[in-house]
Amino acid sequence: MTQLPAAPMIVVKDVTKVYRRAKNVVHALSGVSLEVPTGQFVSVMGSSGSGKSTLLNLLGALDVPSGGVISIAGQEISRLPDDQLSGFRRERLGFVFQFFNLLPTLTAVENVVLPALLSGRAREEVEPKAQALLEQFGLKGRAHHAPDELSGGEMQRVAVARALVGEPALLLADEPTGNLDSKTGAEVLRLIREATRERHLTVVMVTHDPKAAEVGDRLVRLADGLVVGDELLRAAA
Repeated sequence: MTQLPAAPMIVVKDVTKVYRRAKNVVHALSGVSLEVPTGQFVSVMGSSGSGKSTLLNLLGALDVPSGGVISIAGQEISRLPDDQLSGFRRERLGFVFQFFNLLPTLTAVENVVLPALLSGRAREEVEPKAQALLEQFGLKGRAHHAPDELSGGEMQRVAVARALVGEPALLLADEPTGNLDSKTGAEVLRLIREATRERHLTVVMVTHDPKAAEVGDRLVRLADGLVVGDELLRAAA
């Protein structure tokens, strides 16, 4: 019996996003279509104003499109009400940001477990996973340190662990190396790459750095709200 191919993790079809600011109308996205198979690592590049951050916000259910359809893991999210979007974010998505976004009053391990606890998961289930991720990322001895006791690279590794502990279907990374030096940034990208491959996790990463983009399996370029380039760099593992 012939095995059917798995459904794509991401389907973006004819998506537009229009912002109205006073008398000005900004077309941030102008008919973007994209499919991403499960397990692929996609780098998205483009100049300021190209629409890459808007696309990431839409994939992250942080905003809704003006037109078109977005489906993630078989769930159309384009028209979900706010409460269902919030639940979808918690259950299916992981986020890594440029500026880490760690809570300063919590330790590293507390920062990692917090989103999963807020999703209703039991601490006894989540905390061993958090400790294992921190150990995998070379932070076993830093689990009970506050963010201000960690280096930038250590804080970003904590942020990656936080994004993964809930076992998301999709990881979204917004300039994850933008606040790090080149050596530290390369190490963080290596950890993201290895950790997501182990989990066969789909990744979409926005970056301005061509070297960072090369870590991906695929490079999508945006300009003026349109996809102007789509290149396969390597086959997903």
